[in-house]
Amino acid sequence: MLSLLVSALSISAPTFAWVLAGLALRRVGLLSETLITQVSQLAFRFGLPAMLFAGAARIDYSTIGSARYLLAGALATLLTLAGAWLYSNWRGHPQAQRGIFVQAAFRSNLAIVGLALAVAAYGERGPVIAALPVAVLTTLYNVLAVWVLNSTLGTGASIAALVGGIVRNPLIIGIAAGVIVALSGLPVPEFVATVGTGLSTFFLPVMLLCIGGAMQLSSLRNTGLLTWEATVWRLCIGPALAVVLALLMGVRGEQLGVLFLLMSSPVAAASFVMVVAARGDGALAANIVVLTTLLSVVTVTAGFFLLSLFSLAGLPG
Repeated sequence: MLSLLVSALSISAPTFAWVLAGLALRRVGLLSETLITQVSQLAFRFGLPAMLFAGAARIDYSTIGSARYLLAGALATLLTLAGAWLYSNWRGHPQAQRGIFVQAAFRSNLAIVGLALAVAAYGERGPVIAALPVAVLTTLYNVLAVWVLNSTLGTGASIAALVGGIVRNPLIIGIAAGVIVALSGLPVPEFVATVGTGLSTFFLPVMLLCIGGAMQLSSLRNTGLLTWEATVWRLCIGPALAVVLALLMGVRGEQLGVLFLLMSSPVAAASFVMVVAARGDGALAANIVVLTTLLSVVTVTAGFFLLSLFSLAGLPG
């Protein structure tokens, strides 16, 4: 059991150490807000799309019909949203805060933190397995977030604007291009895998540094019960639903491990951006992002340890 715990820590600790390093660098003045913005844009527009392209281009799509882990992730997202909405209604949360709570419950930072964890656990196999869930769930997250915030905050975002934003998303473009190459029947050059590995080695730590540098711990002084409730839903209830559904559907091994790591990631920073754009409670959204990021090192480690303990995670070696 001790060796399994060490293995789980060896996956989560280095990933979240980059976040803490970014926080420290910002505190000592070596990581400015301008630099964080510029580097994040570079990674989001070029680095991460290229890495996801390399992963998507190496998938055998003839077996896509049996990709039950992908279906489990989508169903878990919808169930988490429905459950969080019912819970929020039962708790009597104000409508203006309900949308923020529900979005935080189902929206994980799978494209950065989740992907980094997958790479740490499974090496170059991580992005290959994660590429499709990242594409599908990123699209689903955006659609559901717009609907939730429209319903509770009256943002008035149009369907056309939503579709346009999804189509222009660099991550989705990169994955779509990889899918097209894979389906075309053209041979995928061997250097694509090497490039993908190199990009993940560079851009994922850089993005984790930026996440840490962008966090404002001072905002946690006003943390209320709603923030803690959202944190429990994001880090515990949502991932548990995904794992249970996947197990019921017969998913095991690497696919289950990657699905857990993607679904157990902290709240995506994009949720804060959307709340602020909708003129919602930005302080609440920021608190949830920071708290889930800090506590996810514990929940991810514990969850992956349990999967490994029951030989469900498919760790190599």
